Order: sequence, then C-alpha cells, then structure tokens
Amino acid sequence: MIMKFKDYIYQRPDLEAIGKEFEKAINVLKTSASAEEQIAAIDAVNKTRRNYETMGDLCYVRSAIDTTDKFYEQEQNFFDENDPLYKNFLFQLETELVKSKFRPELEERFGRQWFALMEAKTKTFRPEIIDDLKEENKLTTEYRKLTASAKIEFKGKIHNLSQMGPYLINPDRATRRDAEAAVAGFFEQNESHFDEIYDRLVKVRNRIARKLGFENFVGLGYARLGRTDYTEREVAAFREQVVKELVPLSAEIQRAKMERLGISDPKSYDLGLHFKSGNPKPQGSPRDLVLAARKMYHELSPETAEFFDFMLDRELLDLEAKAGKSGGGFCTYFYDYRSPFIFSNFNGTSGDVDVLTHEAGHAFQVYNSRDFDVLDYIWPTYEACEIHSMSMEFFAWPWMELFFHEDADRYRYLHLTGTVTFIPYGALIDEFQHAVYQNPELTPAERKQVFRELEKKYLPYKIYENEFLDKGAYWFRQSHIFSTPFYYIDYTLAQICAHQFWLWDRKNHENAWRRYYHICVLGGSKSFLELCEAAGLANPFDEGTLKPVVAGIREYLAGFDQTKLV
Repeated sequence: MIMKFKDYIYQRPDLEAIGKEFEKAINVLKTSASAEEQIAAIDAVNKTRRNYETMGDLCYVRSAIDTTDKFYEQEQNFFDENDPLYKNFLFQLETELVKSKFRPELEERFGRQWFALMEAKTKTFRPEIIDDLKEENKLTTEYRKLTASAKIEFKGKIHNLSQMGPYLINPDRATRRDAEAAVAGFFEQNESHFDEIYDRLVKVRNRIARKLGFENFVGLGYARLGRTDYTEREVAAFREQVVKELVPLSAEIQRAKMERLGISDPKSYDLGLHFKSGNPKPQGSPRDLVLAARKMYHELSPETAEFFDFMLDRELLDLEAKAGKSGGGFCTYFYDYRSPFIFSNFNGTSGDVDVLTHEAGHAFQVYNSRDFDVLDYIWPTYEACEIHSMSMEFFAWPWMELFFHEDADRYRYLHLTGTVTFIPYGALIDEFQHAVYQNPELTPAERKQVFRELEKKYLPYKIYENEFLDKGAYWFRQSHIFSTPFYYIDYTLAQICAHQFWLWDRKNHENAWRRYYHICVLGGSKSFLELCEAAGLANPFDEGTLKPVVAGIREYLAGFDQTKLV
C-alpha cells in the first residue's frame, strides 16, 4: 500500500540521543585503524542525519501549509532553538572527517566534492555562535509569519499577498495601480517591523561572521551556500555582463510592450501586464492543471512519467492558496521517505503553470539523485539546483497548449521575455545584498536609498507613482533577502544555463534532454562549474558567454508572429 504525505510520521527528534550517535561516530574517526571502520561509522551516523532532517522538513512544510497550527508552530520553535545544537554535532563530525588520516580512501568512496563542501561548511560554524544562530532562525521565522499575516482588503474581499497577484496584472490600469498601492500599504503599515527584523538579521549575521574570522558576512554567506569554485569577484564580473548585455535587451522588451499596450507614461504597476487583452491564464481548475501536467510528463519522457506518478500517488503537492498558508513556492525533500514535496500558492495566473514546471524540475532532479548515500549529494548547490528547475520550464514548452489552449504562443513569448527581464532584477538583488553586508552599519533609510539607486541601474524603466516604493522599499517582499542571503544571483546564473538548454532543445531535443537528465542524476556530486562542464554548458562567468545567448533570444523574438501579441 502506498503511503501518502498525510500519513508521513512526524516525531520530535531526541537531541540527546542524536548527540550520542554523533559522539560515537566521532570517536571512531579519532581512533579507528582502518578506512573501513570510518566508512561504517559515516554510514551509521548518516541514518541519524536523515531522520533529523526529515523531521525538520516535515515540520517546516506542515507549519507553512497552516501557519496558525499551534502544534507545528511549537515544533518549528523547537527547531529554531535546537537546530544550532544539531549544527554543532555536524560541525564536530565534519571537522574530524576533513582531517581524517584515511581521507584519500574516503574521497575514493564518497567523492571529492563532499570534502570540498565540508571544508566550506567547517568555516561557517563554531560552538560560540549557537546563541546567534538561534536568534537568526527566530528572526527568519518572524519574517515568514509577518508576510503570511497579510490581510489586504481589495474589491470587497480579504486577500493574502499571493491572492493579490491577479489584480497586479489586471488589464484595467486603475485596478493595477490600486492593487500595487494596496500591497505596498501592507508593507508600509509594517515598515518599522520589517526594518527591525532585517536590521537585527544584518547585525547578527555580521556578528557571527566576525566571530568566525571573516571580515564581514559576505565571505561567510558564500561559504554557507557551498560555493567552492567561484568568489564574489566572479559574481561581480557576471553582473557587469548583465548590465552590458541584458539591461539593454530588457529595456527594448519593455519599450515594445508599452507601445503595444498604448501606454505613453509607463509606471511600475504597468510592468506586470504584457497584452491588452490581459496576460494568458491557464484554463481550468487546479485539478485540471495537475492532470494536464501528468499528460505532459508522461509524453516528455519515461523518467518524468515515473516521477510525476510517484508525486501524485503520494499526494506530494500542496498547490492552492488559502487563508493562513505561508506565501511563495518551494520544493523540499523528505530523506526517510525518499520523497520530494512541492509547495505553492495557485492564484489563477500563468505562475501556476510555472510552478508545475519550475518546482517540478527541482523535484525531478532530487527524485533522480535520491540513491546517493551522501546526503549532501541529494541536492546540488543552489545555483545548480536552479538549472534543473528553469530548464524544465523550457522543456515543457511543446505542451503549453494543454494549459493555455489558443494562448499557448502568447505564454511562450511571456515566459521567454520574463526570463530576460528577470535577470537584471536578480543581479540587482545580489548587488544590494553585497552593499548591505559590506556596510552593516547602514541605517534602514540608507539601505532603501541604496536599493532605489540600484533599481535605476538595472531597471531604468521602473518608475514609481507610489511614494513608499519610490523611496526603495520594494525589497521587503523578497523573502530570500531575509531567509537566505546571497541566494538570488543563483537564479540568474542558472537562467543563462537554462537559455542554453532552450537553444539546444530547439535544434535537437534528444541531445538536449540527454544532457539535462545526466546532470539530474549527478545531483550534488559535482560543483556548479563541474556540472556545467558535464552538460557542455558555457561557464556563465566567462567574458562573452552572455553574448551568443542574447543573440539567440533576439533571433527568436524577431521572428515571433507579432499579430499574436494582442
């Protein structure tokens, strides 16, 4: 009998017992006379790790599905309080592993990448930062609950942030303007609270970094993300390529769109609308969309058919927006149940289909790399993860008629141009975070000023009518800034890789799919640049990589039937 998600058992981890299991493994690493003994100890402690992390993810998902659930609220508080203690156990284990006298044999058994990741991680922890980590965890949970608390009155109804999405792209300009103002109003009413949360996060992260020997949080942030083969210098050079190649193309796309829409004085609330008749919307109920996705994945490949049936049979998708549900969308993985899970907030926009391709790309990857016994290989590092998700969006293109019917081509145009205009925004978010953590004493007002100046650099066409947004407060809604510092440039790096898969797929689907599936199976056993090499992808950091990608996009857009863009 197939066990469904609702039957997955949650039990609060016993930290004392877990500590003893780690202590046992660490003693073996210190005293063993053979590599075989160490390998056996690693395998044993990995079972403990799988269980702890499964319970943590089950708690997180169930508390996100219903942020008012008191039981899981208390359990999430437990993890916020105790996860730093678990990280201490892991730190002690990994400290012994990286200096093991049998390291060559261990690398032969588990792979070199695991040790590269551990060396990065051992720079990110010491027991003396445990209290600081607890504070950081509590602040990120506080942010999540604050955004989930939004009750925005609009058009006679009460909406959360996700449910306001359709109004922000409504064909009626006054509706878009008022919707933007209503959403901004929630953030403005809570401005001091958001500022306080972020200010405390910046301060505590900077304090942690200094205790660990970093000049500021930037280096620590990179180490936390397991970035083993590039630094902030390469990222800064990539951002300059974005300014040179993609900001001009993005501006051209926006100008052409405003001409189609007949808007002579475009404002920020106009940027989400793409067609006079309204943006393409998926046709049918949420259940219809899931059934369409099932048909798509059955026809795409045997591998995707098996994967999506697994997800449906076990009810591993929670897709619809509802009161009390946390915003956004994500994919996670339950180690003990060998199960990916997709979380989202359907709101009747094309973003619902993006979830069924983007988050499914994450889930498909982790499903295909779940046989690794090294937990750190189940997922790649974040920027590599996003290759799988964003590329899957493009592999799904031939099936868009299932979701959008006669609007399928308009969706494809919307999707591609959206990936182009997104990249400068992603680079903006990254440069903003570098500025903040390189200058942790900036006041909240100064941070907003920095953000607004960067908007003018990367999004020169974004003109606000709303005073609150015009002072540089848009970033309050970008959860990554609060929860996972520096995890945003990852999307832009991966998007350039996904564009390459799209260009390949248009020429030779079988070859493109073979390369894609290959890196899904590799999981996190290789670094980001090694995975790029394994797939034959051009290194995004190399000067000139973006130029041919942009040329391919321009060629497609130039040949697109403009009569469909109404």
